[in-house]
Amino acid sequence: MPGPSANGAVTRSTLRQQIADALRDEVLAGRLQPGQEFTVKEIAEQYGVSATPVREALVDLSAQGLLDADHHRGFRVHEYSVGDFRGIVEARSLVTDGMFQALVDGRQDLLRPDDARLAAALAGVRRRGEEAERAATCGDLTVLIGYDLRFWRELAALFGNAYLADFLHRLRVQSWVCTVQYLRPLSDLRGVLWSGHTELVDTLARRDAPGARDLVDAYNAHSLALVERLASG
Repeated sequence: MPGPSANGAVTRSTLRQQIADALRDEVLAGRLQPGQEFTVKEIAEQYGVSATPVREALVDLSAQGLLDADHHRGFRVHEYSVGDFRGIVEARSLVTDGMFQALVDGRQDLLRPDDARLAAALAGVRRRGEEAERAATCGDLTVLIGYDLRFWRELAALFGNAYLADFLHRLRVQSWVCTVQYLRPLSDLRGVLWSGHTELVDTLARRDAPGARDLVDAYNAHSLALVERLASG
């Protein structure tokens, strides 16, 4: 049975993750703006916790590319440029291209292309996609981001490589952090946001890797054009 020190370590680790998740959501919601600075003490007071889990959470978010650490002034929200976004999108594409081909070819260990479990797993991912599409159609950015991240995380999990799935999730969080700064000021996002999640799942269910790649290429082109247009004013 774990001793008190082990329980304390688990509690601190859980608190660390909770703080990191809360701050990430603050950035995605636009309540923490790019370039905004804060200290460990300020965040600890805001959440009513000790400095140690806060510092650990901020270091984690810095490692994920969401914050920049300044040893003399604390931390600030990372400012992504349009060039950064292009690089993130390119990295996403390289990951998903290989993932899609492996899924339809059955090269991953988890599921074979003729395995009924693949169809069942894709059906679960499709439900996330339906929610994401509804949010995109309504222009609800906050709900869309939540379901979109979950959609891609569950889809990537089918590849059977947790490291790759985690890397893709990190890229998708970074891309949303980059785009929300341009999208939040818009009063009406209906018809602006990509909503091809279920079509992508259906394409993969047909074992059509080139078709899935074409859909993601169109999605990336749409996202890049939107960010470049909004960034230029």
